[in-house]
This record gives sequence, C-alpha cells and structure tokens, in this order.
Amino acid sequence: MSYEGELISKSESYGQAQDQKIRVVFAEDQTIVRRGIVALLHTTKDIQIVAEAADGHEALAAIKAQQPDVALLDIRMPCLSGIEVLEHLAQAGMAIPAILLTTFDEDPLFLQAVQAGAKGFLLKDVSVERLAAAIRIAAQGGTLLRPAVTERVVRAIQGKGTSFESASLPDRLTPRETDVLRLIAAGYSNREIGDALSMSEGSVKNHASSILSKLGARDRTRAVLRGIELGYL
Repeated sequence: MSYEGELISKSESYGQAQDQKIRVVFAEDQTIVRRGIVALLHTTKDIQIVAEAADGHEALAAIKAQQPDVALLDIRMPCLSGIEVLEHLAQAGMAIPAILLTTFDEDPLFLQAVQAGAKGFLLKDVSVERLAAAIRIAAQGGTLLRPAVTERVVRAIQGKGTSFESASLPDRLTPRETDVLRLIAAGYSNREIGDALSMSEGSVKNHASSILSKLGARDRTRAVLRGIELGYL
C-alpha cells in the first residue's frame, strides 16, 4: 500500500470514532494558497477551519483565542515563522498538535521544527484526502514524519547534530522495541501497533516507555529523531 493509502486508511478509522469536528487554525501568508486549502477542507465532514491567519502574529493570537485541536502553519511566514509560533506556544504552556506546510527545500528547518513540537510536514499542493488524513492523525496525537522529510532530518542531524538533551544510551533497543519505534515513526497509534505486532495495547505502551527511557527522549517525536540519529530508522 502507498504512503497516501496508509494515511487515508488510518485516518478513516479516526474520523469514524469522532463525534465532533476537528477544529483547525490555518496560517498561510499567500492568499491564493490559503483560500485554496480552506476551500478543500470545507469539503470534508469532520474538519472545521475556525480561524485563518496571514502571518505569525495573527496565527499566535488565533490559536490562543480559539484553542483549536490542530494548527496548520506555513513554515515561513511574516512576523513569526511557523516554528516560532510553536516555540511561543510551548513557552506559554499551550502546545497543540501542529502540521507545517513546506516546499521541502529548507533542510536546516526540519530538525528545528520537530524540536519545536511539529507533528508533521506536508507539501502545499497536497491533496485534500492526504491533508484531511494528516489533520485527523495529528488530532489523535500521531506523527507524520514522511520518508522524504526523514531523509532531510537525517542530513540535518549529520550536519549539525541534535541540540535537545538526550541521555546516554544504557543499552540498545531490542528487536521488538525497534519494530515499535518504526511504527511510531509511521504515525500509528498504540492500538494499531499492537494489532500489527500481535501485542496488547498495554504491552505497546510499556515498550514505548522503554524506548523513550533508552533514547533519553521526552516524547515520541524526539524518540524518532534520536532513533534516526542512532541508525534504528
């Protein structure tokens, strides 16, 4: 199955379980692009754009006012970049799931974006199906580190190293922990990982906790980054 097929398949199960619409704040400084994406999302049944923003300051204000389920942010905007918006939110204790829109030509920013809390990256010419699927997965706490982005993150790590704190590695991940980490990197939920590996959801949670501990990571996104750095992914 293609990446897009996997993404859409997973998101459908999420959408079926949701009773309310996913509330999204969308920030993009290019008016034509913004209006086009908003029009696409208006065709979905379970996603609602609750506010639009044309720059980083507007995005920050809209997110604080609306407290959306997901923020969809241009990685480069006037006033504050998408990354800076995430950093300001984190400092204010208002971190929310966020997807950054990018053209994939800004390698040095990918690692910084993940460190700031971004859950994924998408091209601006993304299809409505993939965009909606990504928003649903982000709303459920999943990550969307696509292979193309992962390759760029690897290059960024190799070129500059990581800046977030990570503990020394006491022992290597087990083969099963490595399998779990790979599925975490693909954005699967604990339940889906359990189904794929014939494990209980509780066992998956235990493996995930062990992975975070061994990799010295505070959350799953940083665990994926650390896993890339150490050659597990």
